[in-house]
Amino acid sequence: MKGLAYHLDPLRGLAGLTTAAQEVPQPGPDQVVMRVRAASINRRDLMLMDGVYPLPATPGIVPLSDGVGEVIAVGDNVTRAAVGDRITASYFVRWIDGPQRLATAAEQYGANFDGMLATYAVLEQDSVVHVPAHLTDVEAATLTCAGVVAWAALTKPVPVAPGETVLTVGTGPVALFAVQHAKTLGARVFSVTSSPGKAEGLGKLGADEVLVSTETPDWDRAVQELTGGDGVEHVVDAVGLPTLSKSVRAGGYNTQITMIGAAPTPVAESVGDVFGPQYVSIRRIAVGSRTDFEAMNRSISEHRVRPLIDRVFPLHEAVAAYRYFRDGNPFGKVVVELP
Repeated sequence: MKGLAYHLDPLRGLAGLTTAAQEVPQPGPDQVVMRVRAASINRRDLMLMDGVYPLPATPGIVPLSDGVGEVIAVGDNVTRAAVGDRITASYFVRWIDGPQRLATAAEQYGANFDGMLATYAVLEQDSVVHVPAHLTDVEAATLTCAGVVAWAALTKPVPVAPGETVLTVGTGPVALFAVQHAKTLGARVFSVTSSPGKAEGLGKLGADEVLVSTETPDWDRAVQELTGGDGVEHVVDAVGLPTLSKSVRAGGYNTQITMIGAAPTPVAESVGDVFGPQYVSIRRIAVGSRTDFEAMNRSISEHRVRPLIDRVFPLHEAVAAYRYFRDGNPFGKVVVELP
């Protein structure tokens, strides 16, 4: 049965998202064909559209890295999935485990491998990941990018231990997943948002203390006071350089700070603008491996975690979904559901 696929021509904005009929693909020997049931949008998808993502989008690519569906065909060599399985794919096509390398970082669904905004998706079996059974298709379609990068931020190189303190900065999907993951790891969670309207939602999601930066501009000092002067032990800063110096000052001795996102931001004027008296480690990460994804899914299943969904659009309104994600200030994931 024919389907429908969206294709992206970068640098044309939303006008660069067009549709075309899609034939049912045939898998290669190491490929899986998935009937997509839902897909979700990430900030990187806007960056690919605008031509500011580090990896340029191939013109005509099927966008979106995040999606879930049912296997309808497998190649002769496939052992990781069978017809009828409910699966998704890892963000990087061939990064299975271990350190990330340039070669694996350069192969991504929705950028230079066709992604999930289509009736059918062809996946390499190395990237196949089975999704937690308790999640709906809409929920399971949100995990690949934001869920995994938040998980990797909190579990690598050393996992957050029960009783430790975690600070999340921002209210995008990565920060929201970070709150949920940190709670399942047993941490005490502090969250910073610039939106008073989102503060209550962060509390409902599990944050123990929520600080609104417009009301408490010196939130780094407030975190120090709330921790008795010790500072937090882990920071997931999903905003970036504009908040990095405060994230550092909210930390303690040997705090691990993880910066999320590839968006270009102004550089601090000097090292002294960022580093205070603390000894901290600062890193940037790019999502995670298939092994990270599978570990996250085991935790999600064990703790019955459910991703936060803001709004769901039907496939024929995918352009409206992009527009809402860009302009609507969502609190949670924006998902496109397929018939």
